[in-house]
Amino acid sequence: MPILDDVALPLSLTLAFLLGFGARQLGLPPLVGFLAAGFVLRGLGLEANATIKAVGDFGVVILLFTIGLKLRLDQLATPAVWAGAGLHAVLTSLVFAAVFALAGFGLAQALLLGFGLSFSSTVFTVKVFEEKGELGASFAKIAIGILVMQDLFAVLFLTASTGKLPSPWAPALLGLLLLRPVLYRLLERSGHGELLPLFGLFAAVALGVTLFDMAGLKPDLGALVLGMLLATHPRAGDVAYQLFGFKEILLVGFFLSIGLGGLPGPGQLAIAVALLLALPLKGALFFWLCCRFGLRARSAFLSSLSLATYSEFGLIVVGLATAQGWLDPAWLVTLAVAVALSLVLAAPLNALNNQLYELLQPTLRRFEKPEALDREALDDVGPVRTVVFGMGRVGTAAYDRLRMDIGDAVLGIDADPVVVARHRDDGRRVLLGDGSDVEWWDRMAAIAAYRRANGMTEVEAVVLALPAQATNLYVLEKMRENAFDGLVAAIAFTDEGAVELKAAGATHAFEAFAEAGVGLAGHIRDELELPRPR
Repeated sequence: MPILDDVALPLSLTLAFLLGFGARQLGLPPLVGFLAAGFVLRGLGLEANATIKAVGDFGVVILLFTIGLKLRLDQLATPAVWAGAGLHAVLTSLVFAAVFALAGFGLAQALLLGFGLSFSSTVFTVKVFEEKGELGASFAKIAIGILVMQDLFAVLFLTASTGKLPSPWAPALLGLLLLRPVLYRLLERSGHGELLPLFGLFAAVALGVTLFDMAGLKPDLGALVLGMLLATHPRAGDVAYQLFGFKEILLVGFFLSIGLGGLPGPGQLAIAVALLLALPLKGALFFWLCCRFGLRARSAFLSSLSLATYSEFGLIVVGLATAQGWLDPAWLVTLAVAVALSLVLAAPLNALNNQLYELLQPTLRRFEKPEALDREALDDVGPVRTVVFGMGRVGTAAYDRLRMDIGDAVLGIDADPVVVARHRDDGRRVLLGDGSDVEWWDRMAAIAAYRRANGMTEVEAVVLALPAQATNLYVLEKMRENAFDGLVAAIAFTDEGAVELKAAGATHAFEAFAEAGVGLAGHIRDELELPRPR
């Protein structure tokens, strides 16, 4: 069987692009096309070599580093994360093991397979939230925290199963905490050019991966830890932004390598399809646990839906088991197909996660505790004339400018509790709220009715500065449903996006970079004291 070499590389890139493009046109994430491209290449007699595997592994390293840049230790201390992840891993492993034991497998083999199937895909979950601009939302942070705990479980398993204990120097990694001020200083002095992404690669690879590998720990975990060390720095988001495109290209190699892992026989394919039937139960267990630990039904549902997959880390576990002779090598191909099919199934469901929740809301709310953790009490918020959705850079600039013009009658809305807390510390009036949350809109409608009934100021204008185009469109849809007839100004990051927002009902829609140029020209006009255009 030929190896994927320089001659076959153009074919792999062509298939990845064409099938990824086709998936996008069908409303699916491109990763579905990349997975399909890997299976097609395998069907053509090709298999992945060390190069394409290294590209995919490097993409996972950068992905984990960027996750760490947006993750804080206090998020892992939430019971829904550490207890939820632990209980889910134990219960899922035991249930799968019981099924395999009934099918005639030995106890050790059944437990190994059950443990491998208990993991969820880190790459898929993060990409789903990233594409929808939801990484800052509480439900996304819960899901990512659970994935981090699963990574730690994998590290413990790999260490125990190989008999390779961490190096005696492993405790010295705590010295990285002392190195953090130095890293902060380097980050601050790296500017905004090519040094910024290079600093990210230096921190993730030269420090995180290398030091953890030398200490006998999982190298990928080092990239995650270095990202978390830098997460509290104000420029951590800039590093993640600079690495975004680089990471996306590298991850194509990861998805191709899953498909190139092997084609199953009829029996293996039947088992892989049967494993898909267990995914709803896996997601349902996540949902129940999250609700028991106090999450709202919506947060629990969106988290669990993103986690209802099989994982690349499961492949690592089963791969090690086959290398040690504990499992038949055919199981690695079976699980690779199950992972790929689970991602293909989960992609369209997660693309419609808010719509699915609206459909299932009456049933799901029955599992919710009366006082949920991530619901902010909203009483009288004072005078409000303008609301800004999304308090990132654009939203913050719009908020500050509006406050100069109309005083304190400006209200900011953001789904990230950390962002909300930071703005409140800076004296801005910002509430925790998710514009894609149907229940949040119900509460806003009730508050608006109360304000009208008591002669209080009503909202006259809305600024949409959310990072995801789909979320901005959803907010526009909800405003139409609530009969909002005020002014709506929306920001897009492409000309096509601005046209789409305008067609969806925005009064004004601006392309962000073009609007920055207009603002720059306005400053020059004011400095030169030129007359304002009519």
